[in-house]
Amino acid sequence: MGQIVGIDLGTTNSVIGVIEAGRPIIIANSEGSRTTPSIVGFTKDKEIVIGDQARRQLVLNPKNTFYNLKRFIGSDWDELDDTSISVPYNVKANNNGSVRVLSPNTEREYAPEELVSSLIRKLINDAETYLGDTIDSAVITVPAYFNESQRQATKDSAILAGIKVDRILNEPTAAALAYGFEKSSSNNVLVFDLGGGTFDVSLLKISNGVFDVKATCGDTQLGGNNFDSKIVDWLAEKFLAKYDIDLRRDRQALQRLTEAAEKAKCELSGLPKTRISLPFITTSNDGPLHIEETLDRNIFESLSQDLLDRLLEPVQIALDDSGWNAEDIDEVVLVGGSTRIPMVQQLVKTLVPNEPCQSVNPDEVVAIGAAIQSGIISGDLQDLLLNDVTPLSLGLETIGGLMKVLIPRNTPIPVRQSDVFSTSEANQSSVVVQVRQGERPLASENKSLGKFRLSGIPPAPRGIPQVQVAFDIDANGLLEVSATDRTTGRKQTVTISGGSNLNEQEINSIIEEAKTKANEDRIKRSVIDRKNSALTLIAQAERRLRDASLEFGPYGAERQQRAVELAIEDVEEYIDDDPQELEISVSALQEALFGLNRKFAAEKKTDNNPLQSIKNTFGSLKDELFSDEYWDDDPWDNQINRNYRNSRYGNSRDDDPWDNDYFL
Repeated sequence: MGQIVGIDLGTTNSVIGVIEAGRPIIIANSEGSRTTPSIVGFTKDKEIVIGDQARRQLVLNPKNTFYNLKRFIGSDWDELDDTSISVPYNVKANNNGSVRVLSPNTEREYAPEELVSSLIRKLINDAETYLGDTIDSAVITVPAYFNESQRQATKDSAILAGIKVDRILNEPTAAALAYGFEKSSSNNVLVFDLGGGTFDVSLLKISNGVFDVKATCGDTQLGGNNFDSKIVDWLAEKFLAKYDIDLRRDRQALQRLTEAAEKAKCELSGLPKTRISLPFITTSNDGPLHIEETLDRNIFESLSQDLLDRLLEPVQIALDDSGWNAEDIDEVVLVGGSTRIPMVQQLVKTLVPNEPCQSVNPDEVVAIGAAIQSGIISGDLQDLLLNDVTPLSLGLETIGGLMKVLIPRNTPIPVRQSDVFSTSEANQSSVVVQVRQGERPLASENKSLGKFRLSGIPPAPRGIPQVQVAFDIDANGLLEVSATDRTTGRKQTVTISGGSNLNEQEINSIIEEAKTKANEDRIKRSVIDRKNSALTLIAQAERRLRDASLEFGPYGAERQQRAVELAIEDVEEYIDDDPQELEISVSALQEALFGLNRKFAAEKKTDNNPLQSIKNTFGSLKDELFSDEYWDDDPWDNQINRNYRNSRYGNSRDDDPWDNDYFL
């Protein structure tokens, strides 16, 4: 049986953790970093690149490099704001109103879930390499204010990556788990989670290993990227006023502006002002144009006032729902890299009169919490209990277009609620159950999660039939709805997943395609690895030949050197052609290097006796220079037609006139 891990699937960066020896740890990726950029791209050769490799091609290949995917996952096109769709690559709505991402290099469009699954697969592969074991399942975190569709879409991404999801965990709850791990005191905790693309606030009561979520609220379209956009717009507007050129219409220029804005935002967290320098940002009839601007903290804060206002409302709503006052909060935990912004920290201090906790790493705390939850599920961690809540109200659309709430927001989960409904017309034989999620009184203004029909209701006057509708929410926050006709006992049950960007057929199709391409990718990777190994061996051999020339002179290990050189030539000849011949030539080069290394080892044994070493050196040189066997019967000379003067490291002594001059 494989292991279970915890994954923080972030907008900007993603992190994976695991329980090891009873404690949660973060697993570094194959590049050695503890965080992996949540970026997926395609090269000109149609190869997929993920993480740091994808980040490196952001500027030069913006149309085929995708980030901020978390904002698209499980969302309809109409639900996205202007900031979310203002990206250098192409996004569009398909016929169903779902978001699709277009890649010119591969000439196809992708669902966000499909691209995110590639990121999850990389995290899993890196973790399996570290653990030396397979991983079958995971706990994956999502923003607390993710709706049913977004949670289901996250689960779909994991399924596409070949991973079972044991638990969908709210990010603030995960952070609280990390904060309260191994703490026995009783505290009321406010988790303020401002990541790259989403914002959540949760209130929890932590007491002796019991984590009880009281309320949660947030904004899935608000994060650090919005602050970056303010700086981008500021730079672009100044450039537009000066040169009458809008850099936001140039994909490469926009990407450079975005990267510079993010860097400036980070620098302003520790400095009062920062210099933004972007040479050759574009060209005009007068030549290349540059950006040289100074941004101070006051300007940045004035640009971001509306974003600060958007942070206030969810905090107040969560406090109202929990019934707590600000004075009841014992500890404030800041989560997400954007909480490092000074004006955000000041805002938190004005809301809760406590110094925020600095004992957790904002970038890793969610993954640590996810790993702890994975330990609870696997049984590695005992005496911990988590009670979470549903973030949004769930109900039905009734006659007149009103929303009938069955499960109010912040209801502890898992939970089951039911109510009895009837028909609106006489002799009505079926009813349509339209499931909605949201806080608006009109059903049409809330998110539609799907609908189904219950048929076979016996004819009866209006209002007589009784149909019991039940909502079941599991620990993952995933919903199952059932409708039962009390007269006939006829029942219809459905797991709500209609809001996902992918239906079951599309998921199966993508999984099959991934399996097919897995073999192709494995072959490509094998060829690349074989070539890289051969190049590495050639570099080692060339260094060893240089060492031999310095150690032995031109003739001390001539046979061994020539063997290595011939083997190098064979490897170079087959490195891009025949894999089997390449493997044979690599083995020959390794054997030749082994012979040269033995010569080194034998020489070192004589180093302890200086007189013997000198005698051996001159004796060997004399024998080689005047031996008929050396000139006539050497098999190496026969093999290369005594053409050693073309060697890269030796001196030829055949018929070359320059060599004859050497012997005068």
